[in-house]
Amino acid sequence: MAVLNSFSLLPSSSSSALSPKPSPVLFSSARFNARATAPFFCSLQTNLAVDAASSVVVGDDLPLDYGDWFPKRHPKDRRRAGVLLHPTSFHGPYGIGDLGDQAFRFIDWLHDSGCSLWQVLPLVPPGRKGNEEGSPYSGQDANCGNTLLISLEELVNDGLLAKDELPQPIDAERVNFSVVADLKDPLISKAAERLIRSDGELKRQFEDFRRDPNISSWLEDAAYFAAIDNTLNTFSWYFWPEPLKNRHLAALEDIYQCKRDFIELFMAQQFLFQRQWQKVRNYAQMKGISIMGDMPIYVGFHSADVWANKKHFWLNRNGFPILVSGVPPDAFSETGQLWDSPLYDWKAMENDGFSWWVRRIRRAQDLFDEFRIDHFRGFAGFWAVPSEAKVAMVGRWKVGPGKSLFDAISRAVGNINIIAEDLGVITEDVVQLRKSIGAPGMAVLQFGFGSDAENPHLPHNHECNQVVYTGTHDNDTIRGWWDSLKHEEKSNVLKYLSITEETDIPWALIEAALSSVAQTAIIPMQDILGLGNSARMNIPATQFGNWSWRLPSSMSFSRLETQAAKLREMLSMYGRL
Repeated sequence: MAVLNSFSLLPSSSSSALSPKPSPVLFSSARFNARATAPFFCSLQTNLAVDAASSVVVGDDLPLDYGDWFPKRHPKDRRRAGVLLHPTSFHGPYGIGDLGDQAFRFIDWLHDSGCSLWQVLPLVPPGRKGNEEGSPYSGQDANCGNTLLISLEELVNDGLLAKDELPQPIDAERVNFSVVADLKDPLISKAAERLIRSDGELKRQFEDFRRDPNISSWLEDAAYFAAIDNTLNTFSWYFWPEPLKNRHLAALEDIYQCKRDFIELFMAQQFLFQRQWQKVRNYAQMKGISIMGDMPIYVGFHSADVWANKKHFWLNRNGFPILVSGVPPDAFSETGQLWDSPLYDWKAMENDGFSWWVRRIRRAQDLFDEFRIDHFRGFAGFWAVPSEAKVAMVGRWKVGPGKSLFDAISRAVGNINIIAEDLGVITEDVVQLRKSIGAPGMAVLQFGFGSDAENPHLPHNHECNQVVYTGTHDNDTIRGWWDSLKHEEKSNVLKYLSITEETDIPWALIEAALSSVAQTAIIPMQDILGLGNSARMNIPATQFGNWSWRLPSSMSFSRLETQAAKLREMLSMYGRL
């Protein structure tokens, strides 16, 4: 028969096993703490049943220790909190954050603050064509790592660079991706070349990396794509000569023979990224920190993914997109957002067992403990815009793959820990799909105060299986948001949170997020630091000036003890420590 979670009523063989008088009522025990156990009641169903084999029947006395049978929280149900901070935003001497010392110092800071989660943006190489300006959502490959994140100092530690080869530090409060690339790319290539020519343990690890079938399945395509792209330097692969555009075997063999050194260097650089990232991830795991990645639902047209997998995308006979991605008019844009990514041919993907997605998910599991899928609603219904359109508002909704995609992934790789970014126009089918796979959705406090009490982003409407943010990388900082808020909406915030304008607004919103019933709370680092609009990471529907924010040079993690202590106190208060 069913039992209460992991508890069962112990069968007794004799009356001596039972108490001579009734035990105290469960919740009258002095050990019961209403605040500490409150989260249990989100999912706990008290359905006490007696084992059929037991002699215990209704009305009999219960065991002496019955009063100590308290509910136990499953590890997966624990409340937790984390910080959103992309590695490019770390301090660093060469114009960009990297996977060196500052990454480890940040993990230490997270641990000291009581957090157990670190969310990053996509780690893919940002697109360097089409004015993407460092966007991790317009990457050239869905599976490669951003080699600009490789730490030069770590390469010195590995013996692949000499200390006197390091460039002079540059003073840059924001990331200039082209300047960083000019500075770091030659040195990372030099280190990769020395790795290839070496003969030791590191070289053997590289060979194991490139031979791993889960790696080679995407690495070879990415390397060939980069080699051709570097040679021809056209705006996109669509303009390549037909034999290369359509991957004729003889043409690819010629590229390998002519560009073998480049291909080898490309693979070696990906190994160096992987090595440094796994070192960071292992340290985080040792400190009890789970790393949450971020997976854009779509990939860019000028990418190895589309070039090597044309049959999986909605392209015409010449290889040009028929329809492209976007969203209808929303709070960010009156004409909608035109993303221009090619759309998936979901029928063709399903006929192939969704193999491309299975590879992508396996890669995500290789890098992260869990990951958020951006624009989750596109799996239920997606907005399709004619490729020649200038604005997204002329698009139409089309049916997505639904649960069949996730069933295929589950069969291929087992359970996956994903967070569904379910913001924007969310219809009932999106909600049902998310719930059918057990994925938590999202709530963003900044979206909560512009309407009525039914607003799903207000804390009283949050769900347990949810991730609450003060804001995401697409939002303004809390300080910037507050400064631009209309008077009426400010009044709603003050009344709802029972605070005054003299209150520290960023921390008031942080506390509201942490006190939410949502199992997970994530706070952007900018809000913890109380920074204004100039610290914003991205403005949707704009092309320039994004993704470049870095921690101010005056704010090293060793100087943020006060913020760590304050955060830790709040986490303790709301059961997230």
